Amino acid sequence: MDDADTAGGPVAEPRAVRRPAGRVEPVPKPSDGRVAPLGRGSVMRDVARLAGVSHQTVSRVLNDHPNVRPETRSRVLEAMRALNYRRNLAARTLVTRRSHTLGLVGFETTLFGPASMLYGIEQAARSEGYFVTIASYRTLDRESVLEALDRLCEQSVEGIVAIAPKNSVAQALVQVPVGLPAVSVGGADEESVHTVRIDNTAGAARATQHLLDLGHATVHHVSGPVDWPEARERTDGWRNTLYAAGAAVPPVRPGDWSAASGYEQGKILAADPAVSAIFCGNDQMALGALRAFHEAGRPVPDGVSIVGFDDSPESAYYIPPLTTVRQDFAELGRRSIDVLVAQITTGVRPQSHIVLSPELIVRDSSRSLA
Repeated sequence: MDDADTAGGPVAEPRAVRRPAGRVEPVPKPSDGRVAPLGRGSVMRDVARLAGVSHQTVSRVLNDHPNVRPETRSRVLEAMRALNYRRNLAARTLVTRRSHTLGLVGFETTLFGPASMLYGIEQAARSEGYFVTIASYRTLDRESVLEALDRLCEQSVEGIVAIAPKNSVAQALVQVPVGLPAVSVGGADEESVHTVRIDNTAGAARATQHLLDLGHATVHHVSGPVDWPEARERTDGWRNTLYAAGAAVPPVRPGDWSAASGYEQGKILAADPAVSAIFCGNDQMALGALRAFHEAGRPVPDGVSIVGFDDSPESAYYIPPLTTVRQDFAELGRRSIDVLVAQITTGVRPQSHIVLSPELIVRDSSRSLA
């Protein structure tokens, strides 16, 4: 460790840096608000000279080494800002043989669940010091996913996280080269790939039991698409809870995750005066159902109780605020990155599964029968 790390004495005034054109300019002090002159990019020795430390100390700061005094670290970071210093990632990769980059496979969608998964994973990766490169696909078929995986592998990523709402995505991860860590996140479950997902069955069971506990004789269900594992699991949780309670099991009303499909199915249910409780497979379909019952003159929750799934940011502002099942997407992201980083660090690629429990959030759209 150099003197800047151990001594508290004054730091020598930095000397000038000679520019390629032959003229000499003073290096700006960090406190004067200037930035590095145009020309060649600043290099690590420029930062070291301005901060009054050694090249090795700058390297320690860049790599978050613990043996750097806080005041020294602050001085180095301030010098980097003053010089507009940007580390040479290509050179670092050549030296360390590590890209510090993770690949994230997602699909183009406006659905709250998958989009929130992507955000949670990206934030967790960045907090662990990894860059993220995203490869998106438009259709949930195996070929599209394999193409996205190929693009990521060409960029020398150290590991891959794939949002896998369908089995085709998780199955495509099996084709990832041996030795490249990979994690599947979402509703699909593939035995040969490490998965992190929400317990959709338990979440649906809590929603259904909540409505039964309010005194409703049975609960109707507006489901997501049948080819989505998440939708099937939520339907299973709803159906199994009704069976266990000895309640009648009404026909499933299939939707496609959209508010429009919830509205169409809601109009059918609103025409049946016996319907008093509905569990929707996501908040968007619940929003559509709320409108259908409002138009039918059956107010929620006085005339019927409705529960959703996801706890999207808008659900607390529906009229009335929606009772729903909350998925912790931030925790989902953290756990998936923890698993991936552990694989990168140890070189071991396990075949295990992490299932997170969702939480029932009770609001005004569900109420006890009078």
